[in-house]
Amino acid sequence: MLSTRPYLIRAIYEWCGDAGFTPHILVQVDEHTKVPAGHVKDGQIVLNIGGNAVRDLAIDNDWVLFSARFSGVSQEIAVPIHRVAAIFARENGQGMHFDVAEAGEEQAGAPEAPPEDQPPEPPKGRPQLKVVK
Repeated sequence: MLSTRPYLIRAIYEWCGDAGFTPHILVQVDEHTKVPAGHVKDGQIVLNIGGNAVRDLAIDNDWVLFSARFSGVSQEIAVPIHRVAAIFARENGQGMHFDVAEAGEEQAGAPEAPPEDQPPEPPKGRPQLKVVK
């Protein structure tokens, strides 16, 4: 199934640019994530992906790729899209948070059971419209 995550990340990134904000991503680092290890704390890293901080940014359906300087040294960064835990504006914290698949789970993540206090999902099939007055 095609994930909505890369589309939402690109949309928030574009919104940040239009609003004059600085987009950042929170990444859950794993063995497939290529980031400077010295900047990882508790298995996470926050990366500034604003136009002034990176070169050759590409956000496709599978990867976030760019080059950036860390402690004055240019490094190539490669983040699997399913490891992006959040994208947000540095200035106000607005953005979007995502569940991150752990090792052994599919990229889209395993479906979670709904909490007991929430109603069950409507049956699949043809959508129905209910008029509320």
